[in-house]
Amino acid sequence: MLRNDTTAANALSPDQRPKFARMPSVLRFTGLGRSTIYRMIAAKEFPGPVKLGPRAVGWRWSDLDAWSETRPSNSH
Repeated sequence: MLRNDTTAANALSPDQRPKFARMPSVLRFTGLGRSTIYRMIAAKEFPGPVKLGPRAVGWRWSDLDAWSETRPSNSH
């Protein structure tokens, strides 16, 4: 069964959700593509990932929340 980690994580209070988000959750949370995320990391415009293991990285939800707060809001 697939689980929407972003929706599940957003439904929890910040101290109840997981500390790290993996790439699929980051893609859903930001609405950005993988290449765009890595391009923005290289340009210091997006938080970098944290190494979770030999072949695994994740992003701190606190870093993603802080980044999201700095983004301009759409006022259509």
